[in-house]
Amino acid sequence: MKIGELAQRTGVSIRSIRYYEQQGLLSPLRQENGYREFSTFAEEQIRTIQLYLTLGLSTEQIAYFLHCVMKNKEAFCQEVLPLYEQKLTEINLQIQNLEHIKSNLEERILSIHNEQEHLASNQKLL
Repeated sequence: MKIGELAQRTGVSIRSIRYYEQQGLLSPLRQENGYREFSTFAEEQIRTIQLYLTLGLSTEQIAYFLHCVMKNKEAFCQEVLPLYEQKLTEINLQIQNLEHIKSNLEERILSIHNEQEHLASNQKLL
């Protein structure tokens, strides 16, 4: 199938499909006229790539194990679990950082409200 049909079937842009090809995630055949020819298996590959992208993995990380997971279950691909664990650690650190930022913002907001109330009560006394 041509790239436009693949894009339509998967809901992924032609630009993204070309990018996946550049990253080594897809390997279409080339016709004599230079057009890409994708197999029906490419649909499944793209859906799998999209799944891993939604998990926050980069295309570089996905390229590291995609071939394995397209042939086997994830549990049989030794490359997957360490990447999942690494990603989870990164996410937990981001959550901690965001919680710290949230706490600082809440403190600043409370401080401003308190100062505004103090100023308002002083204005009433005058």
